[in-house]
Amino acid sequence: MEASQLYEKLKSIKLGGSTQRFVMEMCEERLPVINRIEALKKEKNAIVLAHNYVSPYIFYGAADHTGDSYGLAKVAQKSDAEIIVFSAVRFMAETAKLVNPTKTVLDPNFNGGCSLADGITGEDVRRLRKEYPDHTFVCYINTTAEVKAHCDVCVTSSNVNSILERIENDKIYFLPDKLMGQNAINFLRNKGVEKQIEVFNGTCYVHEEYRPESIDLVRQNFPNAEILAHPECKPGVADKADYVGSTTGMLDRVRESDKSDFFLLTECGLTDVLQSEFPDKRFVGTCTQCQYMKSNSLEDIAQVLENPRPDQIVELDPEILKNASHCVNQMFHYAQATPGGK
Repeated sequence: MEASQLYEKLKSIKLGGSTQRFVMEMCEERLPVINRIEALKKEKNAIVLAHNYVSPYIFYGAADHTGDSYGLAKVAQKSDAEIIVFSAVRFMAETAKLVNPTKTVLDPNFNGGCSLADGITGEDVRRLRKEYPDHTFVCYINTTAEVKAHCDVCVTSSNVNSILERIENDKIYFLPDKLMGQNAINFLRNKGVEKQIEVFNGTCYVHEEYRPESIDLVRQNFPNAEILAHPECKPGVADKADYVGSTTGMLDRVRESDKSDFFLLTECGLTDVLQSEFPDKRFVGTCTQCQYMKSNSLEDIAQVLENPRPDQIVELDPEILKNASHCVNQMFHYAQATPGGK
C-alpha cells in the first residue's frame, strides 16, 4: 500500500466527529507498520478481521474483512487462514474461536472489554435458568463464551427480531441488553407476535447515552435528515428513528437512500466509514466513541502477528467451547432459515 491510497480512503473523514481531518503526513507515518502487517499476514497465512467501530487506519489499512459482529462471524467460519487476528473486543475473538476451534485466534486489544459482555457471567445465567426453567435462553452476541455456553441460541443486532420470532417457544429469556430486548418486544408486538420475553438489565454505555430529545433537535435543524439508530438504543430513540438496525444495515441504508443528510445514533466508527464511502453525503449531529473498540491499534496488530503473548491467544475450556459453539450454530441455523437474516 502507498500513502496516497490510504489518504484517498481517509481524507473525507472528520476525526471523532470533529472538524479535524486526516492529512497525507498522517498516512505516511502509519505506512511502515501497515506494510509490516501485510508482510506478516503473507508469511503466516493470517487474516485480520475488523469491526466497523475500530480506527479508520485499521479498517482501511490492515483489515482483510470488515463488518458487524454477525458478518465477521460468518467470515471467520469460512476462512482458510491458519491465523485469525480479530481487531474488535474479546467476546468477538472468542466467537471466532468457537467457529474455528482448530485455528489460532489472536486478540490484539489490550483493553477488549465491553459494558454488555462484562455485565453478566455464566453463574448469572445458571441462576436465571433455575428461576425460568421453561424459557428458551437467547443471548446477544455481545457476551463471553462462558455465557453463550449456558444459553440456547445466540443473536446479533441484525437478526435478533427474526430469530426471536422464529423460536418455537413462546417463553424466552433475552440477555444481556435490556434496551435491545425491549425494542425486540415492541417490534414483535407491532407485528402481532405476542411472546413472554423476560430481559436482563444490561446496557451498552455508548448507545445508552442517546436521548429522544437528540432526534428532536436534529429534526429541527436538519428537517430532511434521515435518522438511523442501533437497536442497543433506548426504545424512545428507536421509536423516533427512521431506521433501526445493525451497523451493516445502516451502511446499506445510506447506500440505498436518496437522502443527502443523515444522523447516526451509534459509535463514531461507523460514521467514519460512511464519510469515506459516501463523501458527497453529510452526516450531522454528534457521535460517541467506544473506549474498548478504540483501544485497537496498528502497532498491537503487528505485535500480535509477530510474537503473541499467551494472553493474546484465545483459548477456551473444551466444555465451554462445545456448548457455546452449539449456541452460535443455532444462530446460524435460525438466521439461514429466516428471510433477510444477515
